[in-house]
Amino acid sequence: MLKSKRPTVPQARRMKRTRGDVAFHIANYTGAALLAFVCGYPFYYLIINSISANNVAALGDVRWLPEGIHFSNYASVFQLSGLSQAAAVSVARTVIGTACTVLASAYLGFMFTQERLWKRALWYRLVVITMYFNAGIIPVFIVMYALGLTNNFLVYILPAIVQPFNIILVKTYVESMPHELQEAAEVDGASTVQVFARIMLPNMTPILATVAIFSAVAQWNSFQDTLMYITDKSLYTLQYLLYTYINQADSLAQMAQQSGGNLGSVAAAATAQTATSIRTTVAVVVVLPILFVYPMFQRYFVKGIMLGAVKG
Repeated sequence: MLKSKRPTVPQARRMKRTRGDVAFHIANYTGAALLAFVCGYPFYYLIINSISANNVAALGDVRWLPEGIHFSNYASVFQLSGLSQAAAVSVARTVIGTACTVLASAYLGFMFTQERLWKRALWYRLVVITMYFNAGIIPVFIVMYALGLTNNFLVYILPAIVQPFNIILVKTYVESMPHELQEAAEVDGASTVQVFARIMLPNMTPILATVAIFSAVAQWNSFQDTLMYITDKSLYTLQYLLYTYINQADSLAQMAQQSGGNLGSVAAAATAQTATSIRTTVAVVVVLPILFVYPMFQRYFVKGIMLGAVKG
């Protein structure tokens, strides 16, 4: 006697779908597609305008497909005076600052879970309260000046090491981990630092990847600290340098047209170019590097942010 085959789980789900389910899925996919388009189109718009003919892009006629494709704008931008030094400063502050922030967040987040820490609640509240109260720009500048951090590379690193939000994420993540891990290590004679370095730190990868993304993006995009604390051109960051060229795009393009392109290294990017081409090319140069960071940490990001935000 032949036995009837039971439908598999995917088949059963397809059989049970109603018109309402189909409509719901269509609405979900449509909404997600529209949201992706709204988020992605500005980047696409910048890219196609940066590689299109400068005179066409200046008229605002490039909206969907590039016209007169060329890459001379990028060659000109990379010839800007001081660009390589500024890029090195930005990369250095991003790498060093992110590493210091991740390590400090991991250690402080772990220590705030230790009940035997003296005045643990007090120290934790003092860290968290800084999320809500700020002294203001002038008092902060006075402090930085008194500490000798103006015109100092460390001004990019030290103020950003302790981030209360990151510490809260790590603390909540550590509290969600089995406490037996630490107890077993302590029974074997491990100290608190050894427990952190050998037991906890290797198991914090998801939340630390999340903290690394937050810190790297903040460090890479920051230019206001350069604006307030730095006057030494050798310490200019890539973002600040390109920010100044964006502001000067109109004047640089006008000077290029008047002088026939013989401006020297400072205005080399504006030679035979327009303000629009300078702005779009500079914006792409700033944005693209940090976009490559996300795919590297994507598999850890969602897990880390969820476990770090909700205990258990």
